[in-house]
Amino acid sequence: MVGDGLDEETHLRMELRAKRLNREMTRLLQELEQGPPESSAKAWGALLWAALQHWHFWALVGVLVLLLGPWFIRRRRNHGAGNNGEDEEGQVNDDGNEEEVVNEQGIGHANDAEEDNNVVDDHLRWLLEEHIQWPVQDLKKGCERTTILMDNFILIIRRLLSNTFYPLTQRAIGVGSAFEGWSPREEDIVYRVLVPLIPPQGHTFHLELDTSGHIPGRNFHIRVELVCTCTSEQQNENVQCFIHPSEEQQRGNEEPSFLNTLCTRSYLDAEKTARWFRQLVAASWRALPQSQDWHLMLLPSSRSCKFKLSRCREALTVEVLFGVREGNSDIFVSSQHTETLFTPSTMWPETYAVAEMKFFRHITSQAPEDSWHLKCLQLLARALLGIDFSTYTLKTIVMHLLNTVPVSGWHRRYFLLRLAESIEYLCSSLEEKRLDHFILGNQSVPQVIRLPPDVQYAEPLNLFHHLVQDPAAHSKAMNECHELEERLQRMLQHGR
Repeated sequence: MVGDGLDEETHLRMELRAKRLNREMTRLLQELEQGPPESSAKAWGALLWAALQHWHFWALVGVLVLLLGPWFIRRRRNHGAGNNGEDEEGQVNDDGNEEEVVNEQGIGHANDAEEDNNVVDDHLRWLLEEHIQWPVQDLKKGCERTTILMDNFILIIRRLLSNTFYPLTQRAIGVGSAFEGWSPREEDIVYRVLVPLIPPQGHTFHLELDTSGHIPGRNFHIRVELVCTCTSEQQNENVQCFIHPSEEQQRGNEEPSFLNTLCTRSYLDAEKTARWFRQLVAASWRALPQSQDWHLMLLPSSRSCKFKLSRCREALTVEVLFGVREGNSDIFVSSQHTETLFTPSTMWPETYAVAEMKFFRHITSQAPEDSWHLKCLQLLARALLGIDFSTYTLKTIVMHLLNTVPVSGWHRRYFLLRLAESIEYLCSSLEEKRLDHFILGNQSVPQVIRLPPDVQYAEPLNLFHHLVQDPAAHSKAMNECHELEERLQRMLQHGR
């Protein structure tokens, strides 16, 4: 229902926008007063154009008219019908049935209110269905299938690696947009998982931060070291000591070692690890129950294991990344590519995918069932097609807003406000040439997410750092932001 007043949050948002518009108008008026007479027409044109540039107001007015118009028409019609029925109500009152009439009237108004709400909801739902092509695949079903599949793979691979000295694979963790509950594209959904690796007995992993500065972000090398296991030899006769091997072990140990096959200069190699896991997937596939109904096709990938399952008209694409956990936290170093075109095979960039997945699940668990925060992210991602903005940029903005706006503020009645607020956040960040990473250096993330101290208290990473030294890139980004504004306006008004 539309009330006569505005909530505190809406007052604040309107006040902020009013202040921003006021500053812009004041600046243009000062230029108009100080400039020569011949520039008056040009100045007034700039003043009018500045007002029109703030499309949020005009778009919201247009959409709200579209949404609320039927409500006002219905209200006016009901009001007229009420006036025409005054005589009938008077007759009934004369018969002494006033209480019954009041009750019936109250029920009638309640039904009208419910119908009015349904009209608004139907129009808003129509906008989303018309302007967002939701994924054909069922994300929840796809995530469940991927989880079961990877559990089976890990179980068989553990059996294959028993009594060997290769890294131990732990249960896969679903990451990325699909496991967060949304998808930036309507088709070709990739279900990404992260397989944590732990060192085998007699080995340890040491994470060494790369301080060269050649690649943006926090990147690590994983140094593999041997540890003495002589003290545990009496407890388990199968435990070998690679530092102090016996003569019999030296003569009999002719199998390829972990260091020889998966490492380069004592550092874990991401490309070698991906090839090794790819071979394990191919070797274990026939032992999986899914092999009876599905066809497996391995796909090319240098730093991950990517494959596609298909049967009849169904298909499932899975990408397996590998990672080493930092302590007991939700932060890993992973085999994913870095931002640069070339990533050294022994370079493992720090990934926050698990922490971000847990954040979205935390929000979903706290939010009511009719929360539209994922729909907001989906619409923004849909509007990015053909624009050189990464979906991760808008995802970061939405995460910042989710962490500050109460979950009740993402109800469908606030959808347009949240949408406009997201674009406002993007444009303001571009103007300032700064957008802080949501995880790195953020001390206000929910406590359910476990962060190591050096991540939580690190210097916040500016995702727009490249715009500071590149005016051309900054100008292009600002133009694309305006294009995104116009595209969203067209989507809300006229469709795709």
